[in-house]
This record gives sequence, C-alpha cells and structure tokens, in this order.
Amino acid sequence: MTTATRQEVLGLYRRIFRLARRWQAASGQMEDTIKEKQYILNEARTLFQKNKDVSRPELTDTDLIKQCIDECTARIEMGLHYQIPYPRPIHLPPTGLTPLRGRGLRTQEKLRKLSKPVYLKSHDEVS
Repeated sequence: MTTATRQEVLGLYRRIFRLARRWQAASGQMEDTIKEKQYILNEARTLFQKNKDVSRPELTDTDLIKQCIDECTARIEMGLHYQIPYPRPIHLPPTGLTPLRGRGLRTQEKLRKLSKPVYLKSHDEVS
C-alpha cells in the first residue's frame, strides 16, 4: 500500500468515527441515536478489521483496495444523504433479471452479483 493510499484509508477511518460522534437519528429519539452510533462504530471496526489484510505488501491488489475505498466513501455519502446508517437494500427477485434462451440459475446469480451496488459489496459477507 502506498503512503497516499494509507493516508486515504486512515482519513476515512477517522471520518467515520467523527461522523459517529456527531450522528443524530432521523427520529430525534436518544435511544435511536445511541443504537445508530453504535452500529456505525461496530460496522466500521468490523469492515476495517476484515479488510486489513488487503493492504499487506505481499497481497497488494490496488484494484481491490480502490474498491474498498469506494465502498466506504459511498456508504458514508449515502448515510449522510438519507440520514440512515444502514445500507439501503436492493429489491430484485432471485430470478428477476430478464431470462434469455438457455440462461440458467447460475447465470442469474452471476448477473445479480454483477448488478449489486458498490455500497453493498461487503454487507452480505459481514452480516
């Protein structure tokens, strides 16, 4: 990991913790605010711990690091915009993609994986 990438990742980590400190629930109730702050902190710790090996020198994959950074940035921006810390679910039935001749279930699953938004890439892995 380059120094610039390391600084960007650490900056995102600090930004998340600052965001959690200032977070107010949309409902305005204190118990909701506390739960949402706790969710933000736990989610950040879990995902950063899970992805800490991505930056190891022998495993350096710049595309994967960039994807993780993009996901983190997208989740921060979506949380700020919609005032909810939880990832927005996508609603797509299991076989909801248009079937073409000879397209089986495996192809449907592959298309679903490819159509998953960037902010949900690691959500299913952690949850």
